[in-house]
Amino acid sequence: MSLLSLLHDSSGPGAAVELTARYVSAATLETRGGTPIVSAHAAEALPAGALVPSLAAPNVQNRQAVVAALGRVLQQIGGPRRVGLVVPDVVAKVSLVRFEQVPARAADLEQLVRWQVRKTAPFPIEDAQVSFVPGIKVASAPDAGGGTGQEFVVSLARRATIEEYEGLCADAGAHAGVVDLTTFNVINAVLAATPAVAGAVGDWLVVNVAPEDASIAIMRGPHLIFFRNRAADHQGNLADLFHQARMYYEDRLAGGGFTRAFLTGAAGAGPHHAADVEQIRRTLQERLKTPIEPVDPRAAAGLTDRITAAPALLEALTPLVGLMLRNRDAA
Repeated sequence: MSLLSLLHDSSGPGAAVELTARYVSAATLETRGGTPIVSAHAAEALPAGALVPSLAAPNVQNRQAVVAALGRVLQQIGGPRRVGLVVPDVVAKVSLVRFEQVPARAADLEQLVRWQVRKTAPFPIEDAQVSFVPGIKVASAPDAGGGTGQEFVVSLARRATIEEYEGLCADAGAHAGVVDLTTFNVINAVLAATPAVAGAVGDWLVVNVAPEDASIAIMRGPHLIFFRNRAADHQGNLADLFHQARMYYEDRLAGGGFTRAFLTGAAGAGPHHAADVEQIRRTLQERLKTPIEPVDPRAAAGLTDRITAAPALLEALTPLVGLMLRNRDAA
């Protein structure tokens, strides 16, 4: 299953790379006996301020440092020439757009989606990279003739921002054929690791917390029905964000509670951040009355014997595995 990518081509990458404000991480995936296996992984910290993810401003502040780190990481996993790239959620605006009737022609649908999201775009739509995929089917209003409408998950980013990230890969000797968001690929890893959630009729929750931002995604079976991202410096905190999300879920989405809830982001970002995420876990568990589960990518793709499964590594691998399995499904 895949949600969407900001940029994609038809051929699969040889590896996945994640670029964050704090580190570069990469992995390769191969199939052994019909089972996906993470065959190599490497990561390297970035200097503070070298990469500052943003929706509306330039992201790359120290190009030389980022390219050098990315080049070393790629070399450690075998120097792949084609990669899929995971970028922070904050670089894109995600919307759910509903149409009572869907145009038959793909070009007309794309024009309609772009017209719809331009109303809330934080920059001119002409400067945007827009991607969308079908979401959940919805009942049309009586005045629209009844029947079934269609929701679409739409993501838009500044085209210049996507080109920044593509350029980093190119300077490091690799072509980024897929560019996708972190939380989308956490979701894809959950779906690959826990196929039952895709076929279930219940709703489930993913909370992805980084030092720089946090995202909340609500799924109905395999379909995204709610998504919010908030930067760490935004007024309010994650508890406020979750409260708003839960109220919207109950009032507007006919939410009846979550069958599963997943939280990622506690490992690998320092003890202060880990303590904050642990507090978030306890708060969510108390409010939801359901266990808060970590995401373990090993249920979707095994590890070779030489890769030690520390908690920080598993969290770093999760979006990479999600992207590579997503792309295999899409290819």
